[in-house]
Amino acid sequence: MRSDFLVIGSGVAGLSFALHAARFGTVRILTKSTAWMSNTAHAQGGIATVWDKDDKFELHIKDTLIAGAGLCHKDTVELTVRSGPHMIKWLNDLGVNFTHMSRDRAMEFDLGMEGGHSRRRVLHVADLTGREVEKVLLQRAQENPNIEILENQVVVDLATIRDKQGRRVIGAFVMDAEDLKVTTYLAKVTVLATGGAGKVYLYTSNPDVATGDGVAMAYRAGAQIANMEFFQFHPTILYHPKAKSFLISESLRGEGGILRRLDGEAFMKKYDERLELAPRDIVARAIDAEMKRTGDDHVYLDMTHLDKDFLVERFPYIHAECMKYGIDMRTDPIPVVPGAHYSCGGVKTDLWGQTSVSGLYAIGETAATGLHGANRLASNSLLEALVFADRAAEAASKQLPGIELPSEVDAPQWLETGARQSDETVVVSQNWDELRRFMWNYVGIVRSNRRLHGARRRLDVLAEEVKEFYWTFDLTPDMTELRNLAVVAYLIIESAMRRQESRGLHYNVDYPDKNDRMFKRDTVIWAGDRLDSLKSQIAVIY
Repeated sequence: MRSDFLVIGSGVAGLSFALHAARFGTVRILTKSTAWMSNTAHAQGGIATVWDKDDKFELHIKDTLIAGAGLCHKDTVELTVRSGPHMIKWLNDLGVNFTHMSRDRAMEFDLGMEGGHSRRRVLHVADLTGREVEKVLLQRAQENPNIEILENQVVVDLATIRDKQGRRVIGAFVMDAEDLKVTTYLAKVTVLATGGAGKVYLYTSNPDVATGDGVAMAYRAGAQIANMEFFQFHPTILYHPKAKSFLISESLRGEGGILRRLDGEAFMKKYDERLELAPRDIVARAIDAEMKRTGDDHVYLDMTHLDKDFLVERFPYIHAECMKYGIDMRTDPIPVVPGAHYSCGGVKTDLWGQTSVSGLYAIGETAATGLHGANRLASNSLLEALVFADRAAEAASKQLPGIELPSEVDAPQWLETGARQSDETVVVSQNWDELRRFMWNYVGIVRSNRRLHGARRRLDVLAEEVKEFYWTFDLTPDMTELRNLAVVAYLIIESAMRRQESRGLHYNVDYPDKNDRMFKRDTVIWAGDRLDSLKSQIAVIY
């Protein structure tokens, strides 16, 4: 199965890359569920872009750098911010209908306000921006004769060879989720656009497919991974026994929502002068601190002081979802808790999306471009995915003429791992639950040396079981995801242990202050790194 471009993932990053790359060659998109299932489709807020005449690129750049707590790459920030209007126009031309201030003026968009921003600059489609963008991009991709989309395809690992430049990625080994048959897909350029890894934590806003597959596969292929300790916990996930991973968008706080304890006391004034519009790391830690201090299992987001008609018009999706659970945001405060939301780290890339391994690109949440630093500014994620998808397609297309794929005889072959079917699937589900639980308790919003060491000990034991299961039994999609989650957990723990300070999303009570002299730099890990403190577990990775 050969193509010029192999794209793994069907969110905004993968689909955007495919549309740009289809001008230069054939594109095959692989997605492990339906093409519709991605973090993009769950993104409620919007796309942060300088659009209003009272806004400036310099202000958006400054806001991003402040949120990133000293670790943003300034060249990446400037490039991304200045590319924003062009990408908005591209989406608008494709058919994305952003919410307007006036129906009479096509480009007069309603701009939302979110935490960390100094101006209104978030373009949105009501409170379902990601779903609208995903719908339009997917439709355009399905219409393109140079793009093929294959659903229910679980990528197990990247296929690599050795050439004069070292290791090169030439495609992937892919399992059909229905018949479990593994097929080799070869491509001149392989693009990781697999989204996030929120399922490594017990509570998350992410869909079930967000298991960090791209990061884990890239690590096994030898690529550099950066800043995995910076995992963003969204402050407000709906707290309800029947609600699964439902996000209450930051834009509610942008429109005047107030965080209150269960006794009605507004508490953000104790933590930051920006109150509810402080960056997410500050707000999430504030909620966590209040819950631990009071013993309450949630707090409230209060919108009841705002105009009732405005709330329904501005947040129709959130209002409707809350009503399903008997919560009328017009008259009732919304019960919320923090939850794992976004990985600011990932596969380290340059300004063109190229990783440290030839033939392999990474874009979207899978990548660490340097834009987010130690904490992502709200609504910068879709912008980053759009900008780097465009740039990666341009760079990758120029490499096509110089790449020759091996013949069928010389191509790497898939090595069957297991010898028999397992009747102990309970082991997989048990390990999955255990991993997510100790990551939440020990490597969550607030960390300590003791908790990190405890998590590492538990991962040692779990990883041995994963390795044994992987090599003994036939491979399944669940086992593939668990294997990837174990690698992601390792990368988060190892990165957190190396950063002996508190910065942005990484807060360690044993090192409560920043240390610019030692740690104003990226945390970079790769397989075989001499500092690797879990060398005994490398066998799990391969």
